[in-house]
Amino acid sequence: MAFSVKKNLAALYLIKIAKWMNLIMPVIVLFYKSNGLTMKDIFLLQSVYSLTLMTLEIPTGYFADRTGRKNSILIGASLGFAGYLTYSLSFGFWQFVVAEIILGVSQSLVSGADSAMLYDTLAGGKQTEKYTKLEGRITSIGNFGEAFAGIIGGLLAVLSLRTPFYVQTCVALIAIPAALMLTEPPVQTIKRKFGFSEIRSILFKSLHGDVKLKWNTFFSAITGAATLTMAWFAQPYFGQIQIPVSMYGALWAALNLSVGVAAIVAWRFEKRFGAPITVILFTSALFGSYLALPFMPGYTGLGILLVFYLARGLATPTLRNYINIITTSDVRATVLSVRNFLIRLIFAVTGPLWGWINDKFSLQTAILSAGIIYGTLALISLVFFLTHKTFEPYPELSEQNDPEI
Repeated sequence: MAFSVKKNLAALYLIKIAKWMNLIMPVIVLFYKSNGLTMKDIFLLQSVYSLTLMTLEIPTGYFADRTGRKNSILIGASLGFAGYLTYSLSFGFWQFVVAEIILGVSQSLVSGADSAMLYDTLAGGKQTEKYTKLEGRITSIGNFGEAFAGIIGGLLAVLSLRTPFYVQTCVALIAIPAALMLTEPPVQTIKRKFGFSEIRSILFKSLHGDVKLKWNTFFSAITGAATLTMAWFAQPYFGQIQIPVSMYGALWAALNLSVGVAAIVAWRFEKRFGAPITVILFTSALFGSYLALPFMPGYTGLGILLVFYLARGLATPTLRNYINIITTSDVRATVLSVRNFLIRLIFAVTGPLWGWINDKFSLQTAILSAGIIYGTLALISLVFFLTHKTFEPYPELSEQNDPEI
């Protein structure tokens, strides 16, 4: 099959829609509680998912680099369908654990591989300068899909809390033919031996050996873990300020639309203000929102959540681009997977703690605690992130990241 930038982009758009048009998220906490789970159980369940990702993220990223991003995405798409099918037929904690493990394996095979496929597709067409713009567009498509799914999922939940899972299974199926549409880009890579020693070498370089990559990865992972955690605080917050369940879908849609809009303009924002100011601004907005939300009465807090989600939209494509520009094609999916591995590791360790604090004390205490811990870690890593200019590529990588066809 002949390589085509447009065809690959179209396939990646469809995969993103199938991955992020998440009909179950607007009511998933209610669904869990209807099956007898506490908030501690819910965070523990998500920790299982995160631990699955944490265990497989780097090996599957390496698998994608060595056997092809298309193969990795296709297998992941198939397991995504299987995971939601399992969920739709499950009724208790341990059955949900099995479904989460399947979905975790699925996600580990797709994450990293999809962003690497995008960057190398652009490299194959000598268009890498468009990465942040197109990553933002793909991110926004995912968030617009999730926003639309929020409305539909809320309506489907009127029939039953399980109905969104049935329809979600059908949505996940879309990713399989989309993955079959992909073609590996014709980029030049360094031939390497397949083996775990090389995985250790890439891991060492990402977390210690390469100072730019190290602080880029740490800062990006802390930011990612913070945004993931807030997603699980949002619905309990809706309940605490007594928002009707019928409005959950619309609110979830509005928040995700804000992410999509911010992601679309992220490349313009960075071009206008420069990398350092862009990073400082979205970091301040993210962690300032964590510290402010517990003290906002009633519906005022929804404005704080909106600020948080706008900052998330700016951060996602921007930080992915910074990792891409300081890596080469032969290890790109693996390096991106190291970042995703750290996000899930942080969440797996801290998630049950936030759930326990919520159940033992209050939601406000849990959010504030998360804000203080994440904010402190983010501030420390941000200093090194800026000091070492991790948003600028090494001169010798410029040609490697934009190879001849």
